[in-house]
Amino acid sequence: MAEKRKGGNVVNAVWDIAAPLADGLGLMLWDVKFVKEGANWYLRVIIDKEEGISIDDCVAMNDALDAPLDEADPIEQSYNLQVSSPGIERELVRDFHFERYLGSDVIVKFRSAVDGVKLHKCVLAGYTDGNVTLRFPDSTERTFDKKDTSSIKLDDFDSNF
Repeated sequence: MAEKRKGGNVVNAVWDIAAPLADGLGLMLWDVKFVKEGANWYLRVIIDKEEGISIDDCVAMNDALDAPLDEADPIEQSYNLQVSSPGIERELVRDFHFERYLGSDVIVKFRSAVDGVKLHKCVLAGYTDGNVTLRFPDSTERTFDKKDTSSIKLDDFDSNF
């Protein structure tokens, strides 16, 4: 039996299992999340590809993961496996997410208010070593530690908060 892992270690173990499987299916592993909601644990495997994800892609990834996850047994408790796409308002979390979407419109939710508000619509102007450079609507650019944000999502909508 594999050593049981918790928190981020579960994510890393599942990433190591899922990434080559996704690649073999012509998919990209976007993210892995292991979260508790209420009394239930969820293992969320998020996949992507250039032309978009179909339900068939999700089913194929789910089927491909089933036996390797059972064999590796990286999760101690019961959980629900969910395979999905990152969605249109995809959250940027990993370094390669930021690099891929430089120059894109984003909606940033800060942990503490910036200029009196927590939610800002900006352009992702740069990303280096965990620091995010944002161009605000007044064309000023400011750099923040990614840890100062609670979420950074693509803004694919013509939205006013």
